[in-house]
Amino acid sequence: MRHVKWLVGAALVVMTTGMASGQELTGTLKKIKDSGSITLGHRESSMPFSYYDDKQQVVGYAMDLCMKIVDAVKKELKLTKLDVKLNPVTSATRIPLIANGTVDLECGSTTNNAERQKQVAYTITHFVTANRFVSKAASKLKTVDDLKGKTVVSTSGTTNIKQITEINAAKNLGINILTAKDHAEAFLMVETDRAVAFVMDDILLYSLVASSKSPKDYVISADALSVEPYGIMLPKDDAAFKKVVDGAMTAVYKGGEINKIYDKWFLKPIPPKGINLNVPMGAAFKKVISNPTSSGDPKDYQS
Repeated sequence: MRHVKWLVGAALVVMTTGMASGQELTGTLKKIKDSGSITLGHRESSMPFSYYDDKQQVVGYAMDLCMKIVDAVKKELKLTKLDVKLNPVTSATRIPLIANGTVDLECGSTTNNAERQKQVAYTITHFVTANRFVSKAASKLKTVDDLKGKTVVSTSGTTNIKQITEINAAKNLGINILTAKDHAEAFLMVETDRAVAFVMDDILLYSLVASSKSPKDYVISADALSVEPYGIMLPKDDAAFKKVVDGAMTAVYKGGEINKIYDKWFLKPIPPKGINLNVPMGAAFKKVISNPTSSGDPKDYQS
């Protein structure tokens, strides 16, 4: 009788353990396992982070990192196969599509900040950009104070134009600030001397300079007007999924693989035109690699 009771007890332990294990798999991980697929949100023209190449394939630095995360999720769920679905997103749709569960990861160039963290979560920062300005080297403009009394341009509807407007007022610089409909038009205004400088995220400025007719004619300011961390978005309040995602990113950083991926997109020719952006890894991002963080506070990225 005692033997029978032991068997019954053992069976209950196994059943309870099995139920607990099943209960542990919730949220995004459960959805991915049940469907056998993971959905990545991507940008269409956010070079070099996420964009279409000349073969209409989605490529980029953030895409490569997202695929490392996909491998980690597949391993965590012990799946022999995991389908990757691609869903294009825009600046307007990227946050809602993460929030409503349509997209599991957003692989792009999205700034991580406190306001956005009310709706979505972020994994470990994968790039640190800054609001700077590009000008012609011949103008010899190095700091924001050098822009005093001059005409500058930025793109309409961006945080960049808001920042330069606030700085202009705070320092009483008397800068004439023009707006352009897009980045290409703003850069053209500097090319044609309608503005002495274009204020924008430095990585986008590097891309524009590298794509210009004469890259050596331009210089990007060392003077940063703000610091902004980019991160891959994922659903908010899903600790189990975030743990796997963060673990994958940390492994890429700690194992040194990040250096190869970074060099591929920022220090070597990239599709579709074989342009080399020539953007060495900055001190702020090196700090993240040494001490991985998903903080949205700009102060955590300053030396």
